[in-house]
This record gives sequence, structure tokens and C-alpha cells, in this order.
Amino acid sequence: MTDLAVPGVAPGVAHGTGVPSPWLVRWGHLIAPGTRALDLACGQGRHARWLASRGVSVVAVDRDAAALATMSMLANVTTLTADLEGAPWPLAEGERFDAVIVTNYLHRPLFSRIAASVAPGGVLIYETFAQGNERYGKPSNLQFLLAPGELLEVAREAGLRVAGFEDVTLAAPRAACVQRLCATRAAPGENPGDAALYEPAA
Repeated sequence: MTDLAVPGVAPGVAHGTGVPSPWLVRWGHLIAPGTRALDLACGQGRHARWLASRGVSVVAVDRDAAALATMSMLANVTTLTADLEGAPWPLAEGERFDAVIVTNYLHRPLFSRIAASVAPGGVLIYETFAQGNERYGKPSNLQFLLAPGELLEVAREAGLRVAGFEDVTLAAPRAACVQRLCATRAAPGENPGDAALYEPAA
């Protein structure tokens, strides 16, 4: 499920356009140049574009071929048209990425696939609407709204370590209830206490 009302983006701006999510920017230091990222249900690719500009090789997946076509000439971006809900998982079995980005998209049957796509040493950055958003507009169907702590449970079941989590109500540019997760998968032999998980000092 995607929605045109995007947290952090002014009303009327299409999904996948505009500035990158502040949540991705906040944790972007965990995604190094030269690594591979998966931008799932990317729309017109605001996050794929931002990551590619930083030297990250991005696979951008969406069902909207026209939206993906706007990125056809971009360096460091490979597009893949796929119906994530009505067709088999479009990526090779066992394919993993150094970063997996999901924003404003929720299809619970894919939770395990999404988490499994995070490589050892990689990061999952997930942000979408949460329960309570029905007070402010769409999406209002509980099927498309995260329950309290639901992303934390996804991370726990996948063996990911939570670096950051928020369940917040945004006031601007439009009111919205949003849940945000940044979680990492430990590299082999890594001591979790030594991992550079947290935000760099200002």
C-alpha cells in the first residue's frame, strides 16, 4: 500500500518526489558510498536519487513503470518494475543489500522478505503511517496503519538490532502519525557494543 499523503512532504506532492525523508537523512551515515541499497516501493525515487547522489548503487523497485522511467538516465540507479503484492518476490532468492529503505508502504506479508534482504553489517530504514493517523486523513484503514511497536517486533523477529525508533505525531507540513525504525544486522564476529550504530556527534 502506498499513499499520496507523505509524511514530511507537502500535500499534493506525489509519492517518491520531493526532499528525502529526514529519518533517512538522519541515519544516512550508516550507508557508505560504494554500497548497495534497495529502495522498495520507491515511487519516483526521492530516496533512490538522494542515495545515488552520495555514491550508493541503488535498486529502485515499484509497480509504476512511468515513475521508474523518470530515473532511467540516472547514474547508480537500476530500476525494476514489479507488483510487490500480486506477484512473486521480484529479487533473486537470497539477494541481500547493505541498506534497505521502505517509506510510506505497508504490506505485512513482505515483512520477513524485507528484513531478510538486509545483509550482515547492513541497515533497514523503515518509515510509514501508524495507528492514530485516521484522525487526520488517509490512510485511515487500520490495515494500512502500523500498530504500536509493530516495527520493533519486525526487527526482533528478524534478529536485527534497533539503532533508532520513533512513534510520533508530525504537525507539519500536514498532521500525520508515523512510525520509524532504523535497525542493523550484525556482521559475522561483530561485537554489538562496538558497532557504529548511533548518530555522529554534531
